[in-house]
Amino acid sequence: MTKDYLAIDVGGTRLKVGLIDRSGNIIEKFSERTNTAGLEAFLGQLRDVIGRYDGKIRGVGFSLPGKLAHPDDTIKGGGSLTFMDGVNLRDKLALDIPIAVENDGKAAALAELWLGQLKDVQDGMAIVLGTGVGGGLVLNGNLVYGTHFQAGELSFIFNQLEKGMDTSIGLNGSAVEMIKRIGTELKLPEIDDGLAVFEYINAGNPVAVDIFNAYAAEIALLIQNIQAIVDVQRIVIGGGISAQPIVAERIRDQYMTFFEENEVVAGTLTPVEIVAGQFANDANLFGAIYHLLMELNQEV
Repeated sequence: MTKDYLAIDVGGTRLKVGLIDRSGNIIEKFSERTNTAGLEAFLGQLRDVIGRYDGKIRGVGFSLPGKLAHPDDTIKGGGSLTFMDGVNLRDKLALDIPIAVENDGKAAALAELWLGQLKDVQDGMAIVLGTGVGGGLVLNGNLVYGTHFQAGELSFIFNQLEKGMDTSIGLNGSAVEMIKRIGTELKLPEIDDGLAVFEYINAGNPVAVDIFNAYAAEIALLIQNIQAIVDVQRIVIGGGISAQPIVAERIRDQYMTFFEENEVVAGTLTPVEIVAGQFANDANLFGAIYHLLMELNQEV
């Protein structure tokens, strides 16, 4: 029987798991809250998840927060999961099947490059809206890692020279934080209930819409700044919230409003195409497996 591949997308909020075949079909998937109690508790969660597929998989592909320098693959920073800083999952898990790890933003770009909205695009970018803001840049049809493997680390863009992360896009562009702000203002039973929050946004609730519009404007400004530097053809909006059509639509509206209201910008630059990602919450699963397959084929 043909064995498949296990994809694990590690997020600061949830751990997403998918069983995927060589052609990029999801056979089954589930998610659970990420165990953030510490490194050993987290590794125990991973061992438990992988153990459920013992003997059924050819390898495991991880999508992770933080910087990853290939081929060493030791995690730097770990995003909101700071206990992952300095950890090498391949060494810690010591499995008898191949393990490949990729940064979450780059995994999302790989998914779109493999099977999605960047498949036939020479120059493009994926922006992943989640706990932070991830990114993956594609130039000349290839994922760009950069000299220090940190190309696309959008969370570390700041709008002021201040210490700490308060003025970073990682905080101000966080979809999770935006949802929590709306949930708190609306006094929802669970302030991080994204589906409930978007029900209010789509219904036109003024409190929810005001916060959401300000958030979309933050991402639109990020796109404007990116485009001024790299000038890509298409930017793909990813992350779980991208499954909501209003997300890419509102970001596009805010971007075009800024563009058209700035005479010098509109007279000099060409606006970028902004589209929703094809895979929403599943993008990092596909990207993790694509990276694993490329490693197995010695293409990385």
